[in-house]
Amino acid sequence: MSDKNPLLEPFTGPFGVAPFAAIELIHYESAVKQLIEESLAEIDALANSSDAATFENTLVALDRSGKQLSAVAEVFFNLNSAETSDEMQALASKLSPLLTDYSNAIMQNQELFDRVKSVYDTIDQSILDAEDQMLLEKTYKGFIRSGANLSDEEKKIYGENAKELAQLQLKFGENVLAETNAYELILEHEDDLAGLPEGVRDAAALAAEQKGYKNQWLITLQAPSFVPFMEYADRRELREKLYRAYMSKASKGDAHDNQENVKKIVALRYAQAKLLGYDSYADYVLEERMAESPDKVNSFLNDLLEKATPKAKEEVEEVKAFAKAQGLKGELERWDWSYYAQKLKNEKFQINDEMLRPYFKLENAVQGIFEVAKRLYGLTFKKNVEIPVYHEEVSAYEVLDESGKHIAVFFEDYFPREGKRGGAWMTSYKSQYNDGVDHRPIVSIVCNFTPATGTKPSLLTYNEVETLFHEFGHALHGMLANSKYASLSGTSVYWDFVELPSQVLENWVQEKECLDLFAKHYETGETIPEEYIQKIKQSSNFNEGYQTMRQLSFGLMDMAWHSLRGEELEVESVVGFERQAMSRTELFKPIDGACMSTQFSHIFQGGYAAGYYSYKWAEVLDADAFSLFKEKGIFNKEVATSFRDHILSRGGSEHPMDLYKRFRGQEPTVDALLERSGLK
Repeated sequence: MSDKNPLLEPFTGPFGVAPFAAIELIHYESAVKQLIEESLAEIDALANSSDAATFENTLVALDRSGKQLSAVAEVFFNLNSAETSDEMQALASKLSPLLTDYSNAIMQNQELFDRVKSVYDTIDQSILDAEDQMLLEKTYKGFIRSGANLSDEEKKIYGENAKELAQLQLKFGENVLAETNAYELILEHEDDLAGLPEGVRDAAALAAEQKGYKNQWLITLQAPSFVPFMEYADRRELREKLYRAYMSKASKGDAHDNQENVKKIVALRYAQAKLLGYDSYADYVLEERMAESPDKVNSFLNDLLEKATPKAKEEVEEVKAFAKAQGLKGELERWDWSYYAQKLKNEKFQINDEMLRPYFKLENAVQGIFEVAKRLYGLTFKKNVEIPVYHEEVSAYEVLDESGKHIAVFFEDYFPREGKRGGAWMTSYKSQYNDGVDHRPIVSIVCNFTPATGTKPSLLTYNEVETLFHEFGHALHGMLANSKYASLSGTSVYWDFVELPSQVLENWVQEKECLDLFAKHYETGETIPEEYIQKIKQSSNFNEGYQTMRQLSFGLMDMAWHSLRGEELEVESVVGFERQAMSRTELFKPIDGACMSTQFSHIFQGGYAAGYYSYKWAEVLDADAFSLFKEKGIFNKEVATSFRDHILSRGGSEHPMDLYKRFRGQEPTVDALLERSGLK
């Protein structure tokens, strides 16, 4: 190891990307400790300045502070999600409390808060533009919401709680990843593969071979393996076995069980909210959301539930009748749903994933979405092998605007690995900000798509193509940022607004004008047939009621956990509590051993606590927004420019409803969503 620590110097490589190859695990701890010390000295100097507090020397200076520490933390925790190891997870458990203490030391620094409050109380806000006003408001509220007004004893309790929460959330995610990686369904006979398409068989054979299993097939809990097996495998007992394994992740009473972690996380979140004077954690969170209060969220979810329930029940009865006609004996169970629903969809619309996969070669889909970004926003993506990457499967691009000006660095990371958590996400290694120099962002999308096999390239399902567009929508929000302040830039927006740019872009995947750009048969080059596009559209609302109920069940469960207070927190059974919270959305009888809470990383590890409703909330926004594109043309430059200027580039610089109305000319209504989803 070199004596020089690359994390202690500004990243001077291409476009300020971290020198991944030079970074060793041992570098992180010493760098974080030193940078915390330097950053706190910077904060102390700011807090104890003899100069009168002003917007520039206090609010702006605070926003600009600690840049190198932020850069190092972003590298570490991004890699802990995308390329982790046991050693890295152990280190995360050491660094997380240090960074929590650092954050608390800033937000509970009385002298610093006094200066912020002085500016907040005395400044003539008419001299500030909208972004300056938002920085002032957000910073002041941030101090209050982080305990600045607490007593010394309360601050101590708040700090200890925050550290414990950070540790518990890390452990929660580690347990889910360990459970996902550990499970293997080994198939030894051809009969076990009955019903599986050739590509799924090939992938299972390759997975087995990579694990050292000879002449066998391996099915895992990773989505590219799990989902098609549940949809196509004829062997019902194997579907049941795999489903039970999936739904019991981190809830089996062993070393990776998350049930106690769930209870502790919920209790600590409530304790923090109560210290700050809120009735519940949901009240605390929603104060800073478009939805504003638990009552509004619950009203929104219940309204959708009322509209979706009749359709969902009809859909379930239809699949039950179909399954019976297909020879199913006994009741339709949860592990039968995807299998028979897929068959019914194929019968009704003559369409399935295996028909579409040949037209969705990953490389073509990526070039297609680049072309969409070019037509909408004038962006071009230039692969650059000089830009450092953190894994050999990652590609890096320089993003340029129409004039050839550098806009961003974009990373893509598409396939499952044991060191990568499940799901798909967009993240940032560097936020955009402008301090006289426009510092451009570094963004990444990380997915778990169907990988290539020995005989076929990576051929995506239609849902995977939608996921690609979804995450790329988040990436555009980061790449096109144009803010003065990093804390308000890109995706730093209200949590129930952040899904608008991602979900709206999914709409393009149903449009012929878009699909013709990239959906070409990987062997023949033939463009996807128009009849297939029509079938995609016709089938788009298939089981929409059921899918809506599923989303609502997660939103209601999230709100139930985070609305607990006082004695209600003494939950005896995580499974029992979960079932009660989701009871109005249940369309099947419960399965023994199944538990969603213990693997619900969105709310117990990620940032969606008291916020999972935002996926449905953003559907209202995206349906309303896309209706304007549909009216004017999906590549209409005027509409695209307005969406870029009023939504994508503005980040969190103003209240999201103000930004939305500036784009749309009105507040959104639920009508477009109900019409699109067939629930009207």
